[in-house]
Amino acid sequence: MPHWLNLMIESLPSLLWACLVFTVPLTLLSFVLGLAVGLVAALARLFAPWPIAAVVRFYVWIIRGTPLLVQLFLIFYGLPSVGIVLDAFPAALIGFTLNVGAYTSEIVRAVLLAVPKGQWEAAYSVGMTWGQAMRRTILPQATRIAVPPLSNTFISLVKDTSLAAAITVPELFRAGQRIVATTYEPLILYIEVALIYLAVSSVLSWLQGHVEKRFSRYGGYLEAAS
Repeated sequence: MPHWLNLMIESLPSLLWACLVFTVPLTLLSFVLGLAVGLVAALARLFAPWPIAAVVRFYVWIIRGTPLLVQLFLIFYGLPSVGIVLDAFPAALIGFTLNVGAYTSEIVRAVLLAVPKGQWEAAYSVGMTWGQAMRRTILPQATRIAVPPLSNTFISLVKDTSLAAAITVPELFRAGQRIVATTYEPLILYIEVALIYLAVSSVLSWLQGHVEKRFSRYGGYLEAAS
């Protein structure tokens, strides 16, 4: 068996373990929490009083205008200087959540604005409150529009979690770095890490296509019914 193949087979369990134990949970938790932050931020920008909306706009401006790696460094290495010490994984989770929240807030805001105003009027005409109209009429339609951009954000997040290696989170890329430090085979190991990321992203892209088709059929039924 070639040396490179033997090395890849031997290192695969450690890399997959790091992916399952750290990369996947970090991605899922960051996306779910970030989506919640994004939804609240989008609603605040659209419906909250101007002081609150201004604070949210400032948050989105700061996060979108600075590199994610710098944000992670500020949280993990910067906050201890003011007495706030976080372990690597919580620091990464906070950083990714805030980052995802800023970007998804723009997606959510855009798709909410894309829902015709007539849908609000129709909901109010049958006696719905603002909350009922949002929950029963607006969000279901906005969700169908938001699936493609949110799916792309999720897939990008899987790859962005490799930046957590810079703050010592032992995720997939960090595990590859550790193996490289003992084997001195960076080309082989980093190719293997890249292939694992590629496999995960490909599976997610395939799932995204099926979800989009399903929502498209659902949207067609709604348009036919209307």
